[in-house]
Order: sequence, then C-alpha cells, then structure tokens
Amino acid sequence: MKLKPDQLRHNSPSQEDVDKVKRIPIYFVLDNVLDTYNIGSMFRLADAVSAEMIYLCGETESPPNSRIHKAAVGTENWVKWKYYQTTEEAIDELKANGVKVIAVEQDQRSISYKFVDSTLPVAIVLGHETKGVDKNILSMADQIVELPMLGVNTSLNVWGTAAVVAYKILESNH
Repeated sequence: MKLKPDQLRHNSPSQEDVDKVKRIPIYFVLDNVLDTYNIGSMFRLADAVSAEMIYLCGETESPPNSRIHKAAVGTENWVKWKYYQTTEEAIDELKANGVKVIAVEQDQRSISYKFVDSTLPVAIVLGHETKGVDKNILSMADQIVELPMLGVNTSLNVWGTAAVVAYKILESNH
C-alpha cells in the first residue's frame, strides 16, 4: 500500500507491507551529518529508493528524535539503520561484505556523478554539511563523485545530493 506524507505522519504501514518491499542493495552512509532535517530526509529517500540500510556515523543523530521524525514522516520506523561510533567501522563492514563505496564530495579525485560506477551493491557516503566527507573516508572510497554546481552556490544539501546519485544508480540498474 502506498501512503501519502500526511498518512505516514499518523499511520504506519503493516509489517506485512514493509516485508513485501524488494530491497535494492544500496546503502547510505552519513559521515557526521548534523542537520536532523537532512537525516530525516535521508530516511525518506532510503524508503523511496528501497535502500537496504542507512548507516548513521559519528555525531549523526539517530532515532528516536522528534526532529528526524518530522522530516522522515515516519519512515525511520521501517527503514533499517545502524549506528557506528566511526564511519571507518561502517565502511569496513560494508567492504567486508563486498559493497563498493562511493563518496560524494568535491575533491581533486572526484569525477562527474554521470560516470558513477552503478554496479550493485553500492554504498553512497555523504558528509558533514560544512566540512564534507572526512579525508580519511575519502581515502577508503572506491570512487569519489560530485555534482556540477552551475550557480553561485558551491554545494547542494545532503539529501538532495544523495537523491541525484541514488537515482542515477537506479537508472543504470532498472
């Protein structure tokens, strides 16, 4: 059953409905993302693309949190997530399970998101709103991609960036 945002705020899908969703082996890794609106929106995005899991790392807040809930419109109640003290721990686990790690960051090594390696399974790493993805994490990534910034601003918010990259990966796999 598909629910609209106002329905999600006041109701939850049944466990049976959640279990029917075919998960796609996409993982989101939040590296010290601080804004609870971004975190909640990531849960909503993870539900939209049927992602396998979200990894909340470092200083990233985790549910239950009323501000995350407001942006997530309840999706944090059925999207799987794990918390790790460090992002390195999350990436080590993902790599040990054969998951390719793609960091989204402006860096000398980055390439256009248009050329993202869409081979599944894949983890998309997003960083701190001001500092970006930590340099140690970038060195652990299999690929670094960035979005073109054509206006005056040099960045897009975390969930918006994640959405562009995730849908580009889905486009290549469906």
